[in-house]
Amino acid sequence: MGFFSNQFSDVVEWEEFRDDMIFWKWNNNEVKKGSRLIIRPGQDAIFINNGKIEGIFEEEGEYDIESEIVPFLSTLKGFRFGFNSGMRVEVLFVNTKEFTVKWGTQNPINIPAPQLPGGMPIRANGTFQFKVSDYVGLIDKIAGVRDSYLVDDVKIRITAILDQLLMRWITKEGKDMFNLQANAHEIGQGIQDDLNMQLMDDGMKVTGFQVMSFNYPKEIQDMINKSASHGMVGDVGKYQQISVADAMGKSSGSNTASDMAGMMMGMNIAKEMMDGQKESDSGKQQKTDDAGSNDSDTSGQAAPKFCPNCGQKNEGSKFCPNCGQKLS
Repeated sequence: MGFFSNQFSDVVEWEEFRDDMIFWKWNNNEVKKGSRLIIRPGQDAIFINNGKIEGIFEEEGEYDIESEIVPFLSTLKGFRFGFNSGMRVEVLFVNTKEFTVKWGTQNPINIPAPQLPGGMPIRANGTFQFKVSDYVGLIDKIAGVRDSYLVDDVKIRITAILDQLLMRWITKEGKDMFNLQANAHEIGQGIQDDLNMQLMDDGMKVTGFQVMSFNYPKEIQDMINKSASHGMVGDVGKYQQISVADAMGKSSGSNTASDMAGMMMGMNIAKEMMDGQKESDSGKQQKTDDAGSNDSDTSGQAAPKFCPNCGQKNEGSKFCPNCGQKLS
């Protein structure tokens, strides 16, 4: 009897497990007597009968279905395996981890901008996270008609509406169209809320949405970079000299006219630098002359050896020691 009972037994487990698979349905007509259930880390096992959830098992491990699973099934508690009879039931294995997906706009999105009548074409990219949150919704909307479901299936659905959401939230939260990254968090939060409304009926929840970067057309990006350069250089005159120097470097190897123009600009810059140096040297010389004049005034002429008033011999004093006459 034991031999015949064992030949009907099954191992109920997730046979086609993949990291990018959201759920997989074990469907083998019926569970036999002596069958065992294996739940691995990061998996939940849901027993379904006639489209209705009979029981959800979350603890990893290996279980005897007859003694450890059936007693906890809602409407099948009194089921008893016979010698040739099995239990008709489906087992849905769900991946419980949080999935991270990269996204990117396939085509530029024309964002309305007052400065550009035709709108500003923008691309964007980033990541979003989601996980299964409601098994009833998952079974009613997806698992009831599918045997498996992949992350790419969710990505395709989200990217189909992502362009519209980006346009909506960039227009709403993008305070500066030329610096959208400053409002990336607010834009991402708004899109996350809208995506949740789209997926919650399917039993899934978007747990995060990030915009990593916004990409402008080359012409607009060059303009942004130039504006940033102007802002970083406080001295406009210095910025002009830097620009001229860059132009001289780029003109090397070009035609004769551009070379001559570069030489002329270089000579003008050199002249300005020499004039500035001369003014600096002149100022330094003037300070030296002023210092020498002050020293001469303070030293004056040497005192006489004899007082012109009383004839008293003087030893270098500024006043006569005999009559007090000023000697210098």
